[in-house]
Amino acid sequence: MKEKSNKRAVLVGLFVFIGLIFLLGGILMVGNLHDTFKNKMNIVSLFEDVSGLKKGNNIWFSGVKIGTVSDLRFYGKSQVVVSMNVETKTQQYIRKDAKVKISSDGLIGNKILIIYGGTEKFGLVQEGDTLGVDKTISTEDMINTLQENNKNFLSITSDFKTISKKLVTGEGTIGKLLNDNSLYNHLDATAASLQTASNKASQLVASLTVFSEGLNKKGTLVNEITTDTVVFKSVKSTVIELQQIADTARLFISKLKEAGSNPKSAVGVLLYDEASGNHLKETIKNLESSSIKLDEDLEAAKHNILLRGFFKKQAKAGKPALPIK
Repeated sequence: MKEKSNKRAVLVGLFVFIGLIFLLGGILMVGNLHDTFKNKMNIVSLFEDVSGLKKGNNIWFSGVKIGTVSDLRFYGKSQVVVSMNVETKTQQYIRKDAKVKISSDGLIGNKILIIYGGTEKFGLVQEGDTLGVDKTISTEDMINTLQENNKNFLSITSDFKTISKKLVTGEGTIGKLLNDNSLYNHLDATAASLQTASNKASQLVASLTVFSEGLNKKGTLVNEITTDTVVFKSVKSTVIELQQIADTARLFISKLKEAGSNPKSAVGVLLYDEASGNHLKETIKNLESSSIKLDEDLEAAKHNILLRGFFKKQAKAGKPALPIK
């Protein structure tokens, strides 16, 4: 009997021991208490607002969990000191200039801390170091921003509704343009005129281009005028002489006009005195009549017996004796 009782006690004790081992393992797995046995170091950060962060929340670095929040305590007037237990094996990856920010495990999950950044210019983080904090946008800030954007969108929608109503009713310049065909036709004609003017301007530019090419082409008059100093001086001298001739002609016409306006001058007498004009006409007629009579007398002298030999000698010599017709 005693042997059976002892065996039963041993079996019960063995099952109880095994059950305690499984229970302890389950507690450690569920509560992540196995991290307690890992080598860790403590670092801190100073936050203005922890946004619901709690003791025991996880700490992540490059997407890997490396520790937990060990303590939160107030500092100063309203700041919060967050103590973090970080695995010692990750020390070689975290620099003293790394930053810490609060994030969420999913959209509405628990708060977590994320360590990121850091440069090789700074040394490795040590026990008790304080890491800088980067302000992050919280869910509340996102909701406030969305509400503000909704207000702005509502205001834009109202304005667009007012503008579209004015466009439909033909108010404003654009409304009139959309509803008034005559205004559209006028703008269309204006655009056509501008296109024509643009084409003419293009032709003018092309002509100027051809002209400028002619300036650089040797042998042309324009090129010689612009490049040959001798030709340029000759043209300049000719222009000066033409200017002098024009000045002389202007002076002569001025003097002639002045003389013509004076009735006592010879030109004025011819222009204004009818008697002198008639007398001059009579004189010219008498001169013409005398010239005709003189020609007749000379013709008669050529046939005179006494002078006939003289005229024949002059004819043979090849020149007339007298300038007769």
